[in-house]
Amino acid sequence: MDLQTRKLNAIEFLIKLKDDKLFNKLESIIIESQNENKQELKPLTQKQLINRAKQANEDYLAGNFKTQEQLEIESENW
Repeated sequence: MDLQTRKLNAIEFLIKLKDDKLFNKLESIIIESQNENKQELKPLTQKQLINRAKQANEDYLAGNFKTQEQLEIESENW
């Protein structure tokens, strides 16, 4: 079953749900998950961004990269 179908089934379940306690539990899980995602996404400082760019340049000059063709071949095996 694909993700889209599972989402639609979950929505249908929620529409039919009459148990307030169960709904509260589900709602708290959703809110907690959203809060965790917000905490993980923090903007980079200017110093961090510069360091990442320097590291990327060093990696490129050292040959530590993959070409578009290599990535396409690799993605065929996913």
